[in-house]
This record gives sequence, structure tokens and C-alpha cells, in this order.
Amino acid sequence: MSIELPALPYARDALEPYISKETLDYHYGRHHQGYVTKLNKLLPGSEHEGQDLETIVKTSEGGLFNNAAQIWNHSFYWNCLSANAGSKPEHALAEAIDQSFNSFTEFKQQFTDTALSTFGSGWAWLVKQPDGRLAVTSTGNADSPLQSENLPLLTCDVWEHAYYIDYRNARAQYLDAFWHLVNWGFVNQRFHG
Repeated sequence: MSIELPALPYARDALEPYISKETLDYHYGRHHQGYVTKLNKLLPGSEHEGQDLETIVKTSEGGLFNNAAQIWNHSFYWNCLSANAGSKPEHALAEAIDQSFNSFTEFKQQFTDTALSTFGSGWAWLVKQPDGRLAVTSTGNADSPLQSENLPLLTCDVWEHAYYIDYRNARAQYLDAFWHLVNWGFVNQRFHG
């Protein structure tokens, strides 16, 4: 069994003008595909051969982990984005955000600050903790909330390849654009899942 590159949930130009088709061609078509190709070369003969992606992320290390986690993180990230994104979460998710962060505005600021302050390559996450409260976290490189008891709800990829074509080194401009694309429907499904 080999790991497949999941199809994008939209056309490669669907996120314009916030994320260009050229960025998706490289980020999805080359980077994400590259992790799939590398993982499929590493799996044969390993103890993880035949396992599903989440199991590999949770139980492997080294090159297997790095490539598997990057595949999972990126697949999750693509689903967090939508061309038809809503501007704010609703209902129970909105209430949980208010309870955990005092307001949507404060949540958005904390998430943005976390993404901006993530040193080097990594990810900003909104997670649901085992006690039901929400938190904003950051992981470096390929690390993922899958390695914890937290349930990932939303992520923003802050590796430079996510934004360098469109925004050069202006991570803050990329984050401003990110908020126009957040797929709150997907986040809501995860929250209730």
C-alpha cells in the first residue's frame, strides 16, 4: 500500500488573489508531492509499511516521521482553506472561541501573533484540548498536534514556501491574506467530530 497525494478540495487558482496558482503549483504540486514520493521510498521493508498515514505520524521517527507528518499537515492545511470562506465561526465553535479567548478578535490576534513568532519553519494551530477548551499552539518543522492528545482544528503553514512567491519574506501580509481564506465549515466539522 502506498501513500497517495490527496486531491486539493478546489482548483489551483481558486484561492487567488490571496494565494496564487503559482504558489499552489509549487507548494502542493512540488513540495507536498515531494513528501509523498520520499515517504513511499522509505516505507518498503520498514515496520510502518502498510500502515495508514496517521499511525505513521504517531509512531515513527526520523525521515519516515518528517515526510509522513508533512503530508498530513499539508493535507490538513489545504482543507482549512476555501475560496468561499466565511468571515467568522458560528454557533458552538464561536462560543468555545469566546470562552477560551474572550472574543474572536482576541483569538485571531493570538493565532496571528503565534504564527508570526514561530521561528523558522513550522505551523500555527488552533486545537481542542481533552478538557474541551481551545488553545493556540505552534509546532516547528514537521511536528503536529497528532503527537499529543489535542485535536487539531485549524492550521496555518508558516514555512516560507507557503508564501514566498506571493509575499516574499512578508509573513504578516500572508497572514492577513490567510484570514480571508479560513474554511470555518471544516473547522466546525473538526470541532464537533
